[in-house]
Amino acid sequence: MSASATPRYEGKHRLAPYFDTQSQQYESHKLGMWIFLVTEVLMFGGLFCAYAIYRAKHPEIFLFADTLLDKNLGALNTIILLFSSFTMAWAVRAAMLGQRQLLIGLLAITLLCAFGFLGVKSIEYTDKWKHGIYWGQNFDYEQVRHYVATKKDAGGHGHGDAGHGETPHGEAGHGEAAPGESGAVEQAAAEVGEEAAAAAMARDEAPAGGAEVRDDLARAAAITVEHGQDPGGIPRNLHIFFGIYFVMTGLHGIHVIAGMVVIGWLLKRAIAGDFGAQNYTAVDLGGLYWHLVDLIWIFLFPLLYLIH
Repeated sequence: MSASATPRYEGKHRLAPYFDTQSQQYESHKLGMWIFLVTEVLMFGGLFCAYAIYRAKHPEIFLFADTLLDKNLGALNTIILLFSSFTMAWAVRAAMLGQRQLLIGLLAITLLCAFGFLGVKSIEYTDKWKHGIYWGQNFDYEQVRHYVATKKDAGGHGHGDAGHGETPHGEAGHGEAAPGESGAVEQAAAEVGEEAAAAAMARDEAPAGGAEVRDDLARAAAITVEHGQDPGGIPRNLHIFFGIYFVMTGLHGIHVIAGMVVIGWLLKRAIAGDFGAQNYTAVDLGGLYWHLVDLIWIFLFPLLYLIH
């Protein structure tokens, strides 16, 4: 074997025969990772386009679906991923400085955050499936109607949504009927039209217990008057939203699992002492992938949970 075909090493780190220096090898690997990340963005970009198209065609289902999503769990997962992105970036820095123990600790924390994200998401999925909220033809409209009616009887719409038990003016709407309840209905009628307000009252949109008509429910009434609804007050084709929801969040969850595999592999190598100031490429590339996972969720959270 010629000298040029023999793998070279700088210290204990392997230099592939088709690279002249460790720096050249590092830059080539990083370019390859960026190309891979672009393909990931293109894949999710197609899903975002589907989201935009269906939202434009069926605004009523996106508005109504907001009452069936848990913003608190979504926000908690956002905080978890943002923190994990911070610890991953710090881990890359620790690897560059040769701080082995710090690197191990930060990778372990990042991995625990990933487990936490999936744990919260499993709670959210379980709650959806418990009440018949599936994707496509599996969506159980009858069970969802019962679920929505139960939430209305309890005096609210959705877990932990601070605005779902308040009047349009921010006053508490729980307990006895407010003296100005009829006035609130008239105000809603002035804003969204007499036909929309009548539809809202006919469907008993106001929660049991006398809570005033909320602004978002009045807007939902206006939209469903135009686009139609099923006899139980649930917008037609609501399953379309949750088909998009489960595809986008499920695919993101698969990427989280893939990231956990990568971080676990990096942690194993870090414990073995494979990384240092002269060899941190794998940690850096793993960090880039994990930042993409975080970035995608930063877009998913407002699109699915907040924009309505």
